[in-house]
Amino acid sequence: MNILLTGGAGYIGSHTAVVLVEAAHRVVLLDNLSNSRQEVLSNLERITGENIPFVKGDVRDTTLVRQVLEQHDIHAVIHFAGLKAVGESVQAPMDYYANNVQGTISLLQAMEDCGVRRLIFSSSATVYGIPQYLPIDEAHPTHPTNPYGRNKRHIEEMLGDIAGSDRTWRIVSLRYFNPVGAHDSGLIGEMPRGIPNNLMPYIVDVATGNLSHLSVFGNDYDTIDGTGVRDYIHVMDLAEGHRSALDYLDTRAPTMSLFNLGTGNGFSVLRMVQAFEAASGKKIPYRFAPRRPGDVAACYAKADKAAIELGWKATRTLEEMCASAWNYRSPSTKTKTP
Repeated sequence: MNILLTGGAGYIGSHTAVVLVEAAHRVVLLDNLSNSRQEVLSNLERITGENIPFVKGDVRDTTLVRQVLEQHDIHAVIHFAGLKAVGESVQAPMDYYANNVQGTISLLQAMEDCGVRRLIFSSSATVYGIPQYLPIDEAHPTHPTNPYGRNKRHIEEMLGDIAGSDRTWRIVSLRYFNPVGAHDSGLIGEMPRGIPNNLMPYIVDVATGNLSHLSVFGNDYDTIDGTGVRDYIHVMDLAEGHRSALDYLDTRAPTMSLFNLGTGNGFSVLRMVQAFEAASGKKIPYRFAPRRPGDVAACYAKADKAAIELGWKATRTLEEMCASAWNYRSPSTKTKTP
C-alpha cells in the first residue's frame, strides 16, 4: 500500500515510517521541517535500506498535497502534521487553529479531490480534559482544557461529520497518551527545537548539559508525590499501533473509529526522573515551578479497545523508554550505526 505521512519527518512520523517500510508498505513523507530536521531522512534510509520519497511543504498547501497524492498514487494518509504543545497553544491559540484545523481541512479537500478516503488521524488524550475517572476509556466525556486539546476534538468532530456524510470514507482517530523514547538504532528520536515542552526531551537536555536543571511544573497536585502523572508510551509501541490501525482500515473498519494508545500505567514526573537517572547514570537536578495553564493532575489510559479490535498492545517498559531516549542523545554515541 502507498501511504502518505504528513509531518512524516517528525518524531512520531519518522518512527512510524520505519515500522511501515518494514511491513512492506511504500511510504511518502510530507513535512515543512518546522519542528523536524533534514538529517532524519538520511537516517531513515540507513535504518530501512530504502530511499523514502520526501516532499518539503506545508499541509495547508492544498494544491501541493493534491499533487503528492496523485503523483505517488497514494492509497491512505496518516496525518501527523501540526503543532503540539499545550502551553504554547494557550499563548498562541490562533497559530494552533491555523496550523491544526486549517491544515486538516486542506488535507481533506485534497484527499476528496483525489478519491483517497482512508485516513488515520494523530489525535491526543488531551481531548478528555480533566479526568472524571481513571483509567480513561474511549467513552470518557471530552472536555479539553486548552486550545491544543480543543483543536484535536474539533478535528475529530469534523472527521465524524465527513464519515457520516459519505460511507466510502474509513477514518481512525488514535488518541495518544505520552510518547517517549527512540528507535533502538539511536539514529532517530525526539529532538525538538528550542526549550522542550515535553518531559523526556527536557530531562535529556539536562543530562547532556544543554540545560542546567529540569523545571517541574507543579508539586501540589493530588498525586503520589505532588507532581503530574502521565501514561508514557514507547514511541515504537505507538508506531506499531499505526501499523495495526492501517491493517484495520483495510479490512474491517467502520466509517469512523476512536482508539486510545497508551500503556494503562501512570508515572509521576519525579518517578520518570528516577527512572532516567537509573538508565543513564546521570543526575538530573530539578526545581519546582508553578503549574502550567491547561495541565491536569493525572491522566492514563484504558487501552482494552485497541487490544481487542486492533490486536495491539504496548509491550516496552519504562526502563526501555528511558534507555532508548538516552541512547539517542548521549554524547558517547555520536557515531551510530543501525
